[in-house]
Amino acid sequence: MIRAISRNRAPLLLATCGALALAGCDQPLDFDMRGGTGAFSTADAAVNATTDRPRPDNRGVISYPNYQVAVARRGDTLNDVAARIGVNAGELSRYNGIETDVPLRAGEIIALPRRVAEPSPATGATGTGPIQPASVDVTTLAGNAIDSAADTTPAATTPAPANSTPVTVQTGQEPTRHRVERGETAYTIARLYQVPVRSLAEWNGLGSDFEIREGQFLLIPVAQQAPPKRTAATTAPGAGSPTPTPPSAATPLPKDDTAKPAPAAKPAAPVADIGKQTTKPDSNTALAYPVTGSIIRAYSKGRNEGIDIKAAAGTPVKAAASGSVAAITESAEGVPIIVVRHPDNLLTVYANVANVTVKKGDNVSRGQSLAKLRSGDNAYLHFEVRKGFESVDPAPYLP
Repeated sequence: MIRAISRNRAPLLLATCGALALAGCDQPLDFDMRGGTGAFSTADAAVNATTDRPRPDNRGVISYPNYQVAVARRGDTLNDVAARIGVNAGELSRYNGIETDVPLRAGEIIALPRRVAEPSPATGATGTGPIQPASVDVTTLAGNAIDSAADTTPAATTPAPANSTPVTVQTGQEPTRHRVERGETAYTIARLYQVPVRSLAEWNGLGSDFEIREGQFLLIPVAQQAPPKRTAATTAPGAGSPTPTPPSAATPLPKDDTAKPAPAAKPAAPVADIGKQTTKPDSNTALAYPVTGSIIRAYSKGRNEGIDIKAAAGTPVKAAASGSVAAITESAEGVPIIVVRHPDNLLTVYANVANVTVKKGDNVSRGQSLAKLRSGDNAYLHFEVRKGFESVDPAPYLP
């Protein structure tokens, strides 16, 4: 399942639905043969390296802008977790689909149905507030603070000491949150998001058998970012010492008529403009707009992983290109999300929809109706294009 979409169009983060390379005989057979029939390789495992899960505070709470989770300790039950973070054990049980007295594994992730007091140095955290993207700006921070204040009431607050010094906000990428559906396994979920199954197990405290249960919330490990390329500092020849004047400098050189004109600058890649009206499908483009309407939010890497298209409630949401339905899941609020796989490792994501008319595994054609836009003030489509593990700007693919 994709990370929950907030009422204020929180960014949807979805990793790709590609093949997961198997790295050893302890991995299950790839029944759909997407990995090929040749020898096993660890190359993809290196490409799909993931970061470590963030450290929780002393209560076990990890906080993100759009949700919070608690990390169980060895010997814990939901009663213990609920008492430690200040929520009702029954509410926690219903939300996670597990009885209050069932022993939990060390490191097991428990989803919180509502926000509790934010982590801070007083609770053993390295920073104050939820973990924010490294590039987040003041507007985003303020918006998240308003959302949290409007939607939730902390169970308890711990005042900071009078002599405390300001601390920086914790930074990091908010992982996708997936709710397990009937028939899914850790291997199929790892394959869906193209992450190592062992990383999935480590992030969620799964046992050695990788067993999961229906209705369980899983955090999808965040891909490890490549380090920036080094740029060697260069010094101009002769710097620091005077350059002697050559004898030929007394006579001017003849005019050079062989200089070639500078090449024309390449046009910049198209960018989705806010307010732009989507056009009718064009068979000559890679993708067609899934709905006809106005783009109310443009693509912004790390903030909005797709574009938001405003249209009338009940407007049909159509497949942007031919492909197969890779996944149909829903957010924590129960809002459906559809993922369609296309050739060349391309995926499209359709979120904030209702009345889904397709099912997982269906082959769909370009322009085929998948669902309808939700009613009310939330009548907009969040549309993403994914190339491999990363989101890409949809504009170059659209008419």
